[in-house]
Amino acid sequence: MRFVASDLPGVVIVEPDVHRDSRGYFLESFQTEKYRAAGIALPFVQDNESRSTLGTLRGLHLQRRRPQGKLIRVIDGEIWDVAVDVRRGSPTFGKWAGVTLSADNFKQCYVPPGFAHGFCVTSPIARVEYKCTELYDPTDELGVAWNDPALAIRWPVHEPLLSDRDRRLPILAALMDQLPTNL
Repeated sequence: MRFVASDLPGVVIVEPDVHRDSRGYFLESFQTEKYRAAGIALPFVQDNESRSTLGTLRGLHLQRRRPQGKLIRVIDGEIWDVAVDVRRGSPTFGKWAGVTLSADNFKQCYVPPGFAHGFCVTSPIARVEYKCTELYDPTDELGVAWNDPALAIRWPVHEPLLSDRDRRLPILAALMDQLPTNL
């Protein structure tokens, strides 16, 4: 298993060892001690799964008082996964990192607490599974517009399928007093 640092401190790409043979494959999708040794030591308290169609964009989401770390993987299809540093006072505030996660490449992405997270589906269907370090609290959530010009995220779609909620999200500059501080 390899843990590859991204351009943003704390955002880690995980490349598990995949053992293939004529029957298919086997891999460890999570093992506490290996992740802890790589600096991913927060306990995971909730698992989520979503299924989305081509062009769906979910995000950019975060929680303010109880920020969630997330370990994201794709179990069917492919996504472009994005983490944005929204921690006030962080030297990388407003910077983003993106990676293709798919059922074929088996990569995972760890997004630490204090980052906004989103993804766009680039295959006909994608099933995404992710672990969270805090419980979801709808009264604590914030979101940043996927197309905030100040972020300049290079999404692989120009007219994504969005939820009504995501369609109304503000730009990052409008949220400054609500964002978490550099954790």
